[in-house]
Amino acid sequence: MSNLYALLIGIDCYLPNRLPEGGYYPNLSGCVRDITHVEAYLTERLQLPTDHILKLTASKTNSTQPAEPQDQWPTYENMVAKFKQLTAMAQPGDQVYVHYSGHGGRATTIYPDLKGQDALDEALVPVDIGSPGTRYLRDVEMHKLIQDMVDKKLVLTVVLDSCHSGSATRGVGDAVARGISEVDKTPRPTDSLVASSAELLAAWQGAGGAARAVQSTSGWLLEPQGYTFFAACRASESAYEYPFDGRESNGALTYWLLDSLRQAGANFSYKMLYDRILGKVHGRFDQQTPQLQGDGNRSVFGSDQIQPYYAVPVLAIDGPGGRVRLNAGQVHGIQMGAQFALYPNGTTNFSRADGQLALADVTQVNAVDCWAKLEEQNSQAKVEEGAQAVLLNTANVRLQQGVAVVIDDAALKQALETAINTAGKGFVALAGADVAVDFQVAVNAQNEYEIWDPAGKAIANLRPAVLVSAPDAATKIVQRLIHLTKYRNVQTLDVPDPSLRQKLKVEVVNANEAEASSFHPGDKVKVKITNTQSPGAINDPALILNITVLDLGSDWGITQIYPAAAGSFEPVDPGETKTLALDAYLPEGYKESVDTLKIFATQATTQFQWLALPALDQPPLPTATRKGIGDPLAQMLAIITDETATTRALRLTNAPQDIGWTVAQVELRVQ
Repeated sequence: MSNLYALLIGIDCYLPNRLPEGGYYPNLSGCVRDITHVEAYLTERLQLPTDHILKLTASKTNSTQPAEPQDQWPTYENMVAKFKQLTAMAQPGDQVYVHYSGHGGRATTIYPDLKGQDALDEALVPVDIGSPGTRYLRDVEMHKLIQDMVDKKLVLTVVLDSCHSGSATRGVGDAVARGISEVDKTPRPTDSLVASSAELLAAWQGAGGAARAVQSTSGWLLEPQGYTFFAACRASESAYEYPFDGRESNGALTYWLLDSLRQAGANFSYKMLYDRILGKVHGRFDQQTPQLQGDGNRSVFGSDQIQPYYAVPVLAIDGPGGRVRLNAGQVHGIQMGAQFALYPNGTTNFSRADGQLALADVTQVNAVDCWAKLEEQNSQAKVEEGAQAVLLNTANVRLQQGVAVVIDDAALKQALETAINTAGKGFVALAGADVAVDFQVAVNAQNEYEIWDPAGKAIANLRPAVLVSAPDAATKIVQRLIHLTKYRNVQTLDVPDPSLRQKLKVEVVNANEAEASSFHPGDKVKVKITNTQSPGAINDPALILNITVLDLGSDWGITQIYPAAAGSFEPVDPGETKTLALDAYLPEGYKESVDTLKIFATQATTQFQWLALPALDQPPLPTATRKGIGDPLAQMLAIITDETATTRALRLTNAPQDIGWTVAQVELRVQ
């Protein structure tokens, strides 16, 4: 990766920063950790030289000052200087990666002639914004800094894990918004260290000289041209950090971006990553919608540069305990439940399963190392210090969700908690020390139950409302929680087999054949599913993709829409495209709906009727018996919604050898 350069900025500690309107930027917990994990990915997985990484961080300490020296703080001056240094370091054709984790903010514009007198500037928030003399790094300046990179013909990727319309969280959920709702009206310096006013104006307006008032859906920047841009959410939403592994907070975008990068193959596109990130984020926060803008078809870090395996040495062996200590820990993004395959020291080809010494499941994670329990050990081979441990692409599916009851009325609280304990069927459990908060239940001003996400946002389209005084109200709410859990289990299900996923192309276009994701009622929608393999031997079954499409609707129902007959699949030959013709519609009483289309591609044949769900509060769908299922994939799918299953957790491992199935998904928004 000698032609890759990176700028990483993370801010947890914000100096005392009360704003004139009474708001302030609170400290955060996961931003510096985001940057640490991104840096570990770049250096460990991509072998990026450390002198190619520029970094600014502000970590929290017991004092009001960040832990780092002041010359490493993300101040306005330092951020501008690092952007310019990055541009100077990289040469035309080199790749440049910029990642920011911290607060986003909105301030009264200092460019009224360009934007209008009452307009706002979107901005990155420096660590010392509490001082009236401190400047935001504003969108007009960001656009110029980015444009300079594009003009130099750098291959640029920008990730902003922040928001600018944050809101307070409610209840006891652990989610924290990376932004505030207040607009900063503090008079601040109008001069820029980025460029002169004339240069900023020219860059913002574009080469044609006409004002460009069209803003992208993220709200941050103009529609990107010549680079790839990830934003954590839409302009009207909040971006959250949350303890996804139950221990430490990470930004939702960063967490799932890194997780998806670890799963990616050598020719994954940014659009493939985005589709997975979107599904994962919406599995936790319905009202945070990550945005991908610009060149989404570009391959991640170039076409041939992602190393498919991440190998670390075995440091020590605990024979009596059947464990090994590996040279990878929290700083590398390793989590409990991760799985490694062990190979003899000196192995360079990790694609052969028959060369494995053993599998090892991580049971204890420390800062820079971890302990893993040996499983499936080859009786003819011995694991020794120096053996190579290869991280397998593992997706853990937690089928049980934690529920916190945030109700002041003691009797109502007790009734609901009792119902969760007695009727949760293993799908929901009371949140506590060992169970994270996935849902919250509260009572609104109309004495109706509400179900919230971890940030305290009411989950939409739970109709009709349930009065606390209604008969069996507590049981009704628990039934809804079980239904939502099953729905999200399907929503977040994926095993992105890199080799197979790259053979599956999914496009959503409008009536004019233009790519789109947002529609109006009555619009014509086409979903094109292509087997991108070149035709080979006639009737070669290894080249055929068997396709099934599920629609995860806004009414919380799951329906197989392609092929129409439940339990069937449609073979797609190499080079062939199947087109689904759909009509956009809004259910009665809805102002907006979001349907997720989940496209399964398998090489063997299987059935997906196990994943179907009725609309919320409707009678359960008739299903075939789950007994006697011989297909391993069908066995796994069955327990995702099976109320009699004995497990509430799955580990889906993409071992070095192909596993024969994958998932793509897209969202269709109708307004």
